[in-house]
Amino acid sequence: MKFFLDTAEVEEIRQGAAWGILDGVTTNPSLVAKTGKEFHRLVVEICDIVNGPVSAEVIATDFEGMCREARELAALHPQIVVKSPMTPDGLRAIRVLREEQIRTNCTLVFSPAQALLAAKAGATFASPFLGRLDDVGHRGMDLVEQIRRIYDNYGFETELLAASLRHPLHVVEAALAGADIATMPFKVMKQLFEHPLTDRGLQQFLADWNARKK
Repeated sequence: MKFFLDTAEVEEIRQGAAWGILDGVTTNPSLVAKTGKEFHRLVVEICDIVNGPVSAEVIATDFEGMCREARELAALHPQIVVKSPMTPDGLRAIRVLREEQIRTNCTLVFSPAQALLAAKAGATFASPFLGRLDDVGHRGMDLVEQIRRIYDNYGFETELLAASLRHPLHVVEAALAGADIATMPFKVMKQLFEHPLTDRGLQQFLADWNARKK
């Protein structure tokens, strides 16, 4: 499984990259807005840190506007993947961009049918939002399992990118369900390292070693 950070904070991305486990980054308009930085400069800065795909989302909601913004974003850096929403115009744009060899991430996927459409359109990645489904009383991980089965049934090349992950258990469940990628906040990635028995064991090892030296 590949690990992406779902953030636009440069220092978080630097630290994740330093750990040696970061495969890419996903951003969205909300995350970018929080930084207060100019969008294009920010995504290029992120690309210079990460050795992997960096998703940058179009703001336009019409087909022509999406394609225009997508081409501008793709021209900024070869690692950029254009995020396009799960709408008829969004899927139309994904199909055109695929023909132009521009990689895409179909975002705001909430059903197996939508994921199937994303793959049919030729999206590089499809991003089901699991935590948001949990928030409204649905089990988001069921969606990952359904998408995995559909993609495997037909040999789709679209990668299943589990998004809106809220805690380490989400990451583990997504891995068990067969997601190709998990994108998560920096806080969640840090929590993957943590276990009280690890901390306790390390403290005991060090205490025993120090006692031996006296």
